[in-house]
Amino acid sequence: MNKSIIALSMITTLSLNAFAAQHEHDHITVDYHGKAATPATIAHNAALAKSLNFDDKVAFERFSKNQIAEFDQATADILRAEFSFISEQFPDSVNPSLYRQAQLNMVPNGLYKVTDGIYQIRGTDLSNMTLIRGETGWIVYDVLLTKEAAEQSLKFAFEHLPEGNNLPIVAMIYSHSHADHFGGARGVQNLYPDVKVYGSNNITTEVVDENVLAGNAMSRRAGYQYGATLGKHDHGIVDAALAKGLSKGEITYVKPDYELNQQDKWETLTIDGLEMVFMDASGTEAASEMVTYIPSMKALWTGELTYDGMHNIYTLRGAKVRDALKWSKDINQMVNAFGQDVEVLFASHSAPVWGNGEINQYLKMQRDNYGLVHNQSLRLANQGVVIQDIGDAIMDTIPQQVTWYTNGYHGTYSHNAKAVYNMYLGYFDMNPSNLNPLPTQQEASKFVEYMGGANNIVKKAKADFSEGDYRFVATALNKVVMADPNNQPARDLLADTYEQLGYQAEGAGWRNIYLTGAQELRIGIQPGAPKSASPDVLSEMDMTTLFDFLAVKVDSIAANKLGNISLNVEIKAAKGEPANTVFVELSNGNLNNIIVEKAKAADATLTIAKSDVVDILLGQTTLKQLLEQGNATMTGDQDAFSKIASTLVQFDENFEIVPLR
Repeated sequence: MNKSIIALSMITTLSLNAFAAQHEHDHITVDYHGKAATPATIAHNAALAKSLNFDDKVAFERFSKNQIAEFDQATADILRAEFSFISEQFPDSVNPSLYRQAQLNMVPNGLYKVTDGIYQIRGTDLSNMTLIRGETGWIVYDVLLTKEAAEQSLKFAFEHLPEGNNLPIVAMIYSHSHADHFGGARGVQNLYPDVKVYGSNNITTEVVDENVLAGNAMSRRAGYQYGATLGKHDHGIVDAALAKGLSKGEITYVKPDYELNQQDKWETLTIDGLEMVFMDASGTEAASEMVTYIPSMKALWTGELTYDGMHNIYTLRGAKVRDALKWSKDINQMVNAFGQDVEVLFASHSAPVWGNGEINQYLKMQRDNYGLVHNQSLRLANQGVVIQDIGDAIMDTIPQQVTWYTNGYHGTYSHNAKAVYNMYLGYFDMNPSNLNPLPTQQEASKFVEYMGGANNIVKKAKADFSEGDYRFVATALNKVVMADPNNQPARDLLADTYEQLGYQAEGAGWRNIYLTGAQELRIGIQPGAPKSASPDVLSEMDMTTLFDFLAVKVDSIAANKLGNISLNVEIKAAKGEPANTVFVELSNGNLNNIIVEKAKAADATLTIAKSDVVDILLGQTTLKQLLEQGNATMTGDQDAFSKIASTLVQFDENFEIVPLR
């Protein structure tokens, strides 16, 4: 066997993980429903319910306004059917504020008119699909998470649109670099091959950066945040905060023909005869993001800078911390640029807001809430409040006028405040005891020893549990289970504790994390967690990013023993893309790469077309076939690739989060 072919595991590794993702579904393999709410949790949720203004039905009215057609069964089954258990009665096992959000997100159920010439499909996915009328066809803004959801949603829309049913989709726009806004792209393109694609500034780079380099860890963590292995019932998932949940199917990506705002914060384009003003909002909710104003319609698209709730400054699955101050300032830019004229606001999530006064109030409240999180977190930090304490401390700074649409269903004040602290000051609080603590397992063992042994801790934890003191019980029992994963009484009580904390949590992510932790303590890791990258998304990776990802997989000790290995990867010129060469070097245990003007002296050289690399990623061909067919060539040291490949590790997709046996 040609050893150089083995080396292409550097490329095929990506596709193997990606293909596995296409066969993972949001399900659990056991009939798991958890336990009932305790008296302490029932009392907690009942007391909270008394403090909430459930008479405020404004959002419910907005969410149901201007419905043109209710989903047929096929379209409803994409997502809604699994949440049919949501009722008018608040269950004991769900925070009443979160359950109200779950009720609100059950309202979207079909095709809606936003204003003349703008329509939305709401309720088939985590995000909304928007159709905007141009001169010769439709502009589709954000295209859902999966190809299947996009195709079904478009089919339904064109059956019920009151105008232009026979017109094509001529343009497709991505507002930002998160998969629930571009993942259905191939479904649109399959139906309308001539569609022109627009994206926010630097979107392709950011799509890869956020989902690939730390993708394995992020995927495992995302399974917790989104409750991917939990059932949908009153003891499991009730809502995804932004909407009901994620559609099932293939996440795809069509690279934009044009990326906006590359030169300036503002850019005006005429797309299919419609003037659109784009404002760059990158660095707010996403690393690549934009908002849009349509002057002729007095319509403002806010992307994901606004929704009916508070968003994440730090997303719990893991991502770069977002800039709460910039977020606030960019909303303020919208208020000042469009506030005098705008008559309808529509967005990636939730329902539109109508009326100039209502829109300005909505924008200013969201603007001030992100500003408050930023400014009050830093005020507290500047007074010496440390990162562990700041999540509780910020709750005393929240004014009473904060409304339903600033509540912490997706982001919470607690973890957003910690995010602001971390962005400016990092993880360390300057207490010397926290500078260099023992590794977690060793620390846990010493804590258990200091506290008089596991039996003593479990005895005290049972007493605190009966009093509803769940937060410290979780902290203490985690040390016991980490020190001895086989301590069944501690495992059982810790699972019970996480469960009650989940039932009390207002944040959907918090609830899912607690309940997933409880589930894994009881029955172990279940299949069904999402993967962060699909073949179609990976196909848009450039070669330098590919090798950046491979560098993360290099075992540095094994690599260092091999010494220095160098190679050129020459990418043939293709339509719309120039030829280029990536020089790759393994040295000092690290894999480096750089684009060079011409091939350098190297141990080996591979010449290949970018389209063939894409086909390899998508599993449509192999390097062996390409070499045999003469579509790729390789010169120099035939062992160079296999040597590098030998240093690559396979990530454990099910690494431990809660202590397992």
